[in-house]
Amino acid sequence: MIVTALHRHPVKSLLGEQVERARIDARGLDGDRRHALLDLVDGRIASAKEPRAWRRLLALRARTVGGGVRITGPDGAVLDDAGISALLGRPVRLIDERPPGAVLRRSVPEQVLAAGIDAEVDSPEQEFGSAAEPGSFFDFAPLHLVTTASLAGAPAARYRPNLVIGHDGEPYAENAWVGRELAVGPDLRLRVIAATPRCAVPTLPHGPLPADPEALRRPARENRVRPLPGMPPLPCVGVYAQVLAPGTVGIGDAVTLR
Repeated sequence: MIVTALHRHPVKSLLGEQVERARIDARGLDGDRRHALLDLVDGRIASAKEPRAWRRLLALRARTVGGGVRITGPDGAVLDDAGISALLGRPVRLIDERPPGAVLRRSVPEQVLAAGIDAEVDSPEQEFGSAAEPGSFFDFAPLHLVTTASLAGAPAARYRPNLVIGHDGEPYAENAWVGRELAVGPDLRLRVIAATPRCAVPTLPHGPLPADPEALRRPARENRVRPLPGMPPLPCVGVYAQVLAPGTVGIGDAVTLR
C-alpha cells in the first residue's frame, strides 16, 4: 500500500487543503484542526455535524498561511470574523484554543437523511477528542485514514481524511486494522484504534461538490460495525489512529500493516 493523498483541515468543519508532504506527531498532521469557529451566541463550537445550523461552513475554505490560517468565501475573497459571521448568519469568532467545557452538536445522521437538512432533528451534544491531545478540536483521534477501495470512487473530501491509502483489495479492509500498527514512510508509526462512524457531513455540498445522500447510505448498507465496545453498529468509512512514533510523510510513501 502507498499514501496517495494527504489532507489538512486548518479550521474545523471548513474545506481544507491537499499537501504533498507533512510532519505528523501526537497532535496529528501539522496544522490540522488547530482552529475552530466559536458560536458567540451559545458558546458551542461551530460544526457541520449539525447541518441545519452550520452546513454553510462547507462553503468556506481554510488554508495554512505562515503561523496562522486564511479563510476564503465561495468567491475566493478573504474573510475576517465579521465577513464569516455575515455569510453564516450568526456571530462567530476564529479561535485557536478550545474554551473549557466547549462542546458541539452532532445531528443523528439517519434522521437528517430521512427528514432533510432543514428539519429539526435530535442533535445531542458531543465532547471533543477523547483519544487526542487535551484541548484539541478533533472529534475523537488525531488522525483519520481511509483506503481508496473504501472510497469506491467518491471524492475523499467528503469524508475529510488525513491520509488516503492506495489499496486494491476489498472495501472496508480498514476494519480489520483496528488494534494493529501501521508503518508509514521511514519513521511514522501508528496504532489503529477504531472504525470511523459517519455523520451527515459527507452528504452535504462541499464547495463545488453537490449534495450526495449516497455518501452515507452506501456505508449504512454495506459497513455497519461497532466502532468501540458498547456502541451500536454504525455506518463507518475509514479508521481513526494515534501516533506511536512521529515522522514526515509524503505522497508515494509505503504503508505496511504490522
